[in-house]
Amino acid sequence: MSRTAEVLGAALLVSAGLAAGGALAGAGLARARSADRYVTVKGISEREAKADTALWPLRVVAADDDLARANQQLAAGTEKVKAFLGANGIPDSDTAVQELRVTDAYADQYRAAGQVARRYVVETTLMVRSKSPETVRAASEKVADLVRQGVVLSSRGDPESSGPTYLFTRLNDIKPGMIAEATKRAREAAEQFARDSKSSLAGIRHATQGLFEILPRDQAPGMREGGQIEKTVRVVTTVEYFLAD
Repeated sequence: MSRTAEVLGAALLVSAGLAAGGALAGAGLARARSADRYVTVKGISEREAKADTALWPLRVVAADDDLARANQQLAAGTEKVKAFLGANGIPDSDTAVQELRVTDAYADQYRAAGQVARRYVVETTLMVRSKSPETVRAASEKVADLVRQGVVLSSRGDPESSGPTYLFTRLNDIKPGMIAEATKRAREAAEQFARDSKSSLAGIRHATQGLFEILPRDQAPGMREGGQIEKTVRVVTTVEYFLAD
């Protein structure tokens, strides 16, 4: 074989290798671009729900210079609260005494001399836990009746803790339906995007289920979710779909 033939053969082999490598690189680039073509959409599902449990802490307070008299006043106030609850449809079985606190003002080393109105302050908390939130709400609207009877109630400086808190505890009952609805809405949004871009959906690239949120139905400034019986449950699902030509 001549020297010219050898050079020509080597050149042909190099050209074939470059062509094959270029074809493979092109196919890889095409696959990479195809994999990068996707759309991210969100699907939202909302449901109205009603609280099924009510918690209502009633803190009864009594004060006196004599501890025994303070305790007697506290016991009398506690009985009045129980009678009030019973008269408003809340049985004793829904009420539990959670704590008893006694404060001796003379034991406060930082007190100013002559500024103690009563030496002893005793306090107990009656916690109402009811499966009838509407009944608790109706009773809470009449709490002024207790004040007129001489019962001293305390919120310990937290106004929100003095009223009932309404809980929705049946979230698991509505989760599956809400997830399905949110996913369906996400796919509808992706299909609309695909039509607008003259593409088609080619499967899910990635999906994320957001956290469930329990919100107040009336979402005005200052509205507390726990203070409303009527609530809104929301979940947002994020899905990434591949797009195909």
